[in-house]
Amino acid sequence: MDYEKALETAAGQLRICGQLRRMIVDRLDLPIDPDWISNDQPIFGRGLELDSVDTMELILGIESEFDVSLTEEDRVAFGSIGRLAERLLDDRPALLTML
Repeated sequence: MDYEKALETAAGQLRICGQLRRMIVDRLDLPIDPDWISNDQPIFGRGLELDSVDTMELILGIESEFDVSLTEEDRVAFGSIGRLAERLLDDRPALLTML
């Protein structure tokens, strides 16, 4: 991968991370600024302390907004915003240029 392609990929992933942070805050009505959530912060547990109901709401929102299908095997992707963005890009690389 050349330098320009790497820059484009990194910028696209950052855009997806930003969109995910905004979606989490909006859909779950969290009283925080989306920029407060870091890309490597855990989403569950000691991270944002979300529960199973929140998980279902996030899955529905992600599937709708990013036109992907998430399964039980995707639990690992919910480890952080960055991992979730990587999972979405694995399924839909075109997201890099769409957002």
